[in-house]
Amino acid sequence: MTGKGRELVDMMQRRKVDILCVQETRWKGSKARSIGAGFKLFYHGVDRKKNGEEVILKEEFVKNVLGGCKQEEKDTFWSELEEVMQTVPRGERVVIGADFNGHVDEGNSGDEEVMGRFGLQERNPEGQRLVDFAKSMEMAVVNTYFQKRQKHRVTYKSGGRSTQVDYILCRHCNLMEISYCKVVVGESVARQHRMVVCKITLVVRKM
Repeated sequence: MTGKGRELVDMMQRRKVDILCVQETRWKGSKARSIGAGFKLFYHGVDRKKNGEEVILKEEFVKNVLGGCKQEEKDTFWSELEEVMQTVPRGERVVIGADFNGHVDEGNSGDEEVMGRFGLQERNPEGQRLVDFAKSMEMAVVNTYFQKRQKHRVTYKSGGRSTQVDYILCRHCNLMEISYCKVVVGESVARQHRMVVCKITLVVRKM
């Protein structure tokens, strides 16, 4: 991870990204460590093969990290995510970034309260579950609100397969604080999953 960590930090500095979610990492255990240039990495993984997660934060946000929860099977994951959301006061901002392995569909007929018209692919069961979760938690699927060319909406590309499975969610009432959201293409540190970037205005208050 040393070389790759430096590449990620360089990319975050170049793209002016303060918080980066990394999917399908291959580290085991749950730890946090500094990776230089004022960034800290938090990771959790069950084995060294797949399905680990990392979050890299700019130093000024590190003191606000409370913790995370384990990734279980699909049903348990959604149940635990709902439980966590219910413990967060309604006045606090929430941003979720993850590979949900689902397609939410292009267009938003009947789902206007949680998504825009700029998704990709026909909706599948995993995408429906994501939309249902957003409705129950009064959240918005951020990617779908910004009209971008298809290459800036495709988050996963492998061989001839191009899909949108990585999403950013926020509370619907905070959607106006996000000025854009798009996929960044051409970064060598990302293989199959492409980096999804959104710009949100946050005010960090001193505790």
